[in-house]
Amino acid sequence: MSRPIRILLVEDNPGDVDLITDTLDGSRYPLHLTVLRDGASAIEYLLHRDRDHERSSAWPPDLMLLDLNLPKLSGHEVLKRTRASEGLRELPIIVVTSSEAIYDVTTSYALGANCYVTKPGNLRAFQTLITSISDFWFKVVRLPARA
Repeated sequence: MSRPIRILLVEDNPGDVDLITDTLDGSRYPLHLTVLRDGASAIEYLLHRDRDHERSSAWPPDLMLLDLNLPKLSGHEVLKRTRASEGLRELPIIVVTSSEAIYDVTTSYALGANCYVTKPGNLRAFQTLITSISDFWFKVVRLPARA
């Protein structure tokens, strides 16, 4: 891919945003990261983009990292609405959450998540997880062609 990989991070925890951002900034891949802090903003960004988004180098995202426990709209609702939109069905969505509940795992996959990972409790393991995600999704997997 000749242009930066466009990642949409939907996460409300400032510490997790900083950790993910710092880890991805150290990545060997050229990235453009957009951060949104609630589910409603994610849906607005994804489904009701305005001309500024269309002209943005971050649009459309190539990959979304999605927390489940979000203000305004849950991650499950974001998944449901994203997958209901014809133009976004192929967008790879990785759920990155602290929940280990079977209900959350099962529901996330049923709603169209491509991957479900649980945030580890310590800093080093969290950084390793984010590095592993980027290595797999940017080196091994072929992302769908996006505009």
